Amino acid sequence: MKLVRPKFWLNKNLLSYLFFPFSIITLCINKYKKLLIKKKFSIKTICVGNINVGGTGKTTLAIEIYKILNKDFKTVLIKKKYDHQKDELRLLKKNGDTLSEKSRINSLTSAQKKNYKVAVLDDGLQQKDISYNIAIVCFNSNEGFGNRFLLPAGPLRENISELKNYDIAFIIGKKKNSKLYSDIKSKNKHIKIFQGRYKPKNLHHINKKDKYFMFCGIGNPKEFENTLNKYRIKIKDKKIYPDHYKMSSNEIKKIKEISKKKSLTLITTEKDYLRLEKNERKGVKFIKISLEINKYNNFKKLLLSKV
Repeated sequence: MKLVRPKFWLNKNLLSYLFFPFSIITLCINKYKKLLIKKKFSIKTICVGNINVGGTGKTTLAIEIYKILNKDFKTVLIKKKYDHQKDELRLLKKNGDTLSEKSRINSLTSAQKKNYKVAVLDDGLQQKDISYNIAIVCFNSNEGFGNRFLLPAGPLRENISELKNYDIAFIIGKKKNSKLYSDIKSKNKHIKIFQGRYKPKNLHHINKKDKYFMFCGIGNPKEFENTLNKYRIKIKDKKIYPDHYKMSSNEIKKIKEISKKKSLTLITTEKDYLRLEKNERKGVKFIKISLEINKYNNFKKLLLSKV
């Protein structure tokens, strides 16, 4: 979904109440999906998704799970093919075997034929006609459930009550959000909750004496900005685009001209960098991140027990 996250998604206000009647459409679609017959596969399936729109770190977590399981099992990453999400697909392919077809069911069928033992799906919790062995729902610790309304009045793709159907909740953020933790447990007392945080891997390539022009088109641009500020990377100008936004050649040219005029170095996320054409990447720095998982051994043990 291409959008810039509206501010009224964080707190209930006049705008969120004005959009509230349209959320009934989302509710009806979700109720219909729950009537679908679930298809089971012989391959073990782990779905990493969210109930919020974007910015919860599911792609990064899917990659980490792949790295954990691929040491013991022939594992594949699966991403439904969307023309506007080539950035995430390129990131997945950089990190492991990846299948991407128009249908997740087709990808899973292909994975079985190729004798993969485990499939890690990046997104797909709202596809109710697949039976997953492990369903993991991701949250950003700062935003939690947002204003708790369904789309378009709020950021939720499905009702919070659906947490009762998931096995693991994974919260990404530096600090523990005790309220979010208790809210999740109140909907599913059996759900296992883990936490992690982003950790830059290539800071040695970033000159902290320089001044930077930040640009990105991701689900949660504030999180990226906070990371840059945390590591004292000086942001003097910035440009925020909608999630998965594909910049035109003219737009790239324009921000390069602006940054040059202001003596700033362009910096972006790895996903945004991969979205650029190869000839457009010159002069652009990017931050490569990994996910540091709290209680890593416990998380690994739980995954292995399920597959």
